[in-house]
Amino acid sequence: METPEGYLTVNVPITRPGVFPYQRQDGTVQMEAKLPEDIFSDRTIYSARSKPVTDGHPNEPVTIDNYQTYAKGMSHTDSRVEDFKLYISLTVTDKTLIEKIHDGYNEISIGFLSDVVAESGIYNGDQYEYVQRNVEINHIAIVEKGRAGPEVAIRADSDAWQIDEKGGNTNMVKIKIEGTEYEVDPAVKAHIDALKAKEETAKVKGDSADALQGRLDALDLTIKAKDQEIATLKEQVLSADELDKQVEVRVKLIDAAKPLLGDSFDFTGKTDREIKEAVISTTKQDFKGDGKSDDYINAFFDAAVEQVQLNGFSSTGANSAYTGDAGGDKDLQALKNERLNMRK
Repeated sequence: METPEGYLTVNVPITRPGVFPYQRQDGTVQMEAKLPEDIFSDRTIYSARSKPVTDGHPNEPVTIDNYQTYAKGMSHTDSRVEDFKLYISLTVTDKTLIEKIHDGYNEISIGFLSDVVAESGIYNGDQYEYVQRNVEINHIAIVEKGRAGPEVAIRADSDAWQIDEKGGNTNMVKIKIEGTEYEVDPAVKAHIDALKAKEETAKVKGDSADALQGRLDALDLTIKAKDQEIATLKEQVLSADELDKQVEVRVKLIDAAKPLLGDSFDFTGKTDREIKEAVISTTKQDFKGDGKSDDYINAFFDAAVEQVQLNGFSSTGANSAYTGDAGGDKDLQALKNERLNMRK
C-alpha cells in the first residue's frame, strides 16, 4: 500500500529454500542449496531486519559509508517464516523505483554474505554440489528477475536463470550428447556445462599439483643441503674458549721452538707439524718427516725441546742436541711415554 507521503509499504517474501544455479567469477556454474535449516535460522531471520532496500544489486555491500548512494528504502523489523518462505515488510521511499515496481519490475533478491560449503545432496528432487551456510542478509534488492522466481516478488539473487516450478523454462536450448541433440531447460544445460568445467579444472589442478610437488621436492633437497652446510659451518666455528685454548697452545709451541729455530725463522702460515719438523731438523740434519706419524713427530719434538731446557742449548750449537738415533724404537717409545706423563 502507499502511504500518505507517497511511499510504498509492502509485506513480501524475500527468499525461500531451494537449489539455485550460481555463476562464479571464472564463468563456471555451480548448483548451491539454500536449505531450510540455514535460511530459516534465527541468524538469517534477524539479519533481514532494518536493512536497505536497493534498486538492483550494488557491486559492493551496503554500509553506512555508501547508504545514501544505494538505499531506496528500508526493511521493517517483522521478519518471520510464513508459507515456507522468509517474509518481511518493506517501505520503498524512492519515487522512480516505486514507478518501476508498478510497471512490473517487482521481483526480490537478497544481497547476502555466506559460507559456501562443498557438500552434495538432493533437495526437493534437485541435486546440489554446495550449501550456503551462515547466511547474513546485507540488503534487499528490487530486480526484474530474481533467483527465487516470481514466488518471491512484490504483488533472490539476480541475473540468474528463473526456474519455473511447474514444468521448467519454456525457452529450451539444445545440447549434444554422443552425436544426438536434446532440448533441455537452460538451467540443466548450465549445470552440465558447469560439470564439464569442473572436470577440466580438476585436470588442470592435477597437472599443477604434480608440477608443484616436483618443485616442493626440489626445494626440500635444497633445504636439506643448506641444513647440512649450516651444521658443518657450526662445527667449524670455534667458541671463545676454544679459540683461547688454541692461541695458548700456539704461543707455547712458538716459545718452545724459538730457542732452536732462532729469531729469523718465520712462523707465519706454518702448521704445528711443520714447526715441529723444523725443530727436529736442527738436531738431525738428514731428518725427513715423510711417513712419520704425528705421535713420532710429537715425541721427537718434545724430547728436543726438553734437551734444550735441561742443557740451555739453542740453535747456535747443534752438537749436543738430541738426534733420536740412540735407542731406536725403544727410545722413541720412552719419549712417547714421557710425553704422555707430562700431560697428566
